[in-house]
Amino acid sequence: MEARDVTSPASTNVMIHARFAPNGTVVEIGERPAALTPQDWFNFLSDNAGANYQALAGGRGLFRLTRTETEALKASAVT
Repeated sequence: MEARDVTSPASTNVMIHARFAPNGTVVEIGERPAALTPQDWFNFLSDNAGANYQALAGGRGLFRLTRTETEALKASAVT
């Protein structure tokens, strides 16, 4: 496992929280680019960072990423 400099902004952990409606659609998600709907952003993250997703109780879930990964995904999602 690679050691990370915890003082570096690139090593900052980001937790992107998602909230789901009873029918399973995403109604709210963090770090979402303005050009995407909550469902589109969730689908993009699932396709590109699904291994970092954790399902939670109560219709919630979260993606655990670094700031660098999050920014790269946001840039890639809107191009």
